[in-house]
Amino acid sequence: MGWLIPTITLLKTKLQHLRLSSKCCVPLIDALQSGLQKRFGEMLKDPELIAASILVPKFRRCWTTDEGLLQLGLDYIKSHLKELPVTVSDSTPSSEEDDFFSPIKQGNLQENTKQLESYLACPNDTMEILKSFPAVLNLSLQLNTPLPASAACERLFSTAGLIFRPKRARIHSQNLENMLLLKLNPKFW
Repeated sequence: MGWLIPTITLLKTKLQHLRLSSKCCVPLIDALQSGLQKRFGEMLKDPELIAASILVPKFRRCWTTDEGLLQLGLDYIKSHLKELPVTVSDSTPSSEEDDFFSPIKQGNLQENTKQLESYLACPNDTMEILKSFPAVLNLSLQLNTPLPASAACERLFSTAGLIFRPKRARIHSQNLENMLLLKLNPKFW
């Protein structure tokens, strides 16, 4: 999810530069820009998607120059970091009383905010850096993990069942795969 907004933003920027430098493809570029705006316009303002983009180490704050957009995502992150427990690896299990009164303590928010600021200041852009910031990692996993949908898989197995009949029981796996792809993608063949 975190790759969507930076990719669309970069694509829109490249199309704008191409529109300024091109003379013959302006209607095509305009159509592409309006199509992107129509399809992804609302998503580009979604705080959850902006926060997911900020929590991908490759992008953080560098994918846009719009400070208002970044602030929207950072506010979303900070509000959700308040709800996350501080995960410190060397902590010992506490009693039920400590767990009961844990929402009252303010150390949770301060520790998570420190982790966020350290994450944003860190120059490393690999995903491994998230392991150093457990609260940021937890929120990043929540925001950047899409929910699986089974409809496409069910359609694939249903179509494969229609192709793999008793008359075709000796079909080679490569031929079955080709027939399945041809059956599911008729507009491409």
